[in-house]
Amino acid sequence: MQKILYVEDDLSLIDGLQYTLETSGYTVDNARTIKKALELFKQNAYDLLLLDVTLPDGTGFDICKEVRSNSTIPIIFLTASDQEISIVKGLDMGGDDYITKPFKLNELLSRIKALLRRSLQFSKAEAILEANGIRIDTAERLVWKNGEPIDLPLVEYKLLCLFMQNPNHLMPREMILDRMWDGNGNFVDDNTLSVYIRRLRNKIEDTPNAPQYLLTERGIGYKWVVE
Repeated sequence: MQKILYVEDDLSLIDGLQYTLETSGYTVDNARTIKKALELFKQNAYDLLLLDVTLPDGTGFDICKEVRSNSTIPIIFLTASDQEISIVKGLDMGGDDYITKPFKLNELLSRIKALLRRSLQFSKAEAILEANGIRIDTAERLVWKNGEPIDLPLVEYKLLCLFMQNPNHLMPREMILDRMWDGNGNFVDDNTLSVYIRRLRNKIEDTPNAPQYLLTERGIGYKWVVE
């Protein structure tokens, strides 16, 4: 049974959402503060984090930053703000998805299921991908750049695998969105994809503002150029 750490301090939301998750087949732990969330995370093996942004002792971004220092576990942010700056910040911190309050429970459950399915697919993969100084061990979900390990959240990791599996091939944005989100374009838009691409370039390119490998074909999509 897959296990979720749900970090939320609003009592009116906790019981209802935790009940929904548990009746959907998940084991759920709840933490109402950053301190408690990090304690539980260190003590247990979770498959996904569900993080509220506003907490009594800080923000979900603080938790994400700490977790991302040593884990690639899927992370979904729950936020009351639909402002682009808040969404982009969550993705830049290493989040894999976000959903704004109020939200429909079926939509949240669908996103959780999709993210966990993608995570499981990569955990079962068996291949070594290597080009342009980047090496990926898909069996262990480990990534190196010029021999040095780099940490990639799930969405960035999947993007990199997708490009490295299709070298020197122009990939339209629509194709990427379809492959990234299991054919359901409702979970991402062009602006969000651009954020993920920028984050990925910052980690794999020596000069992110003048990329050598992950190139943009304006108005079409992207190409992973192999030397």
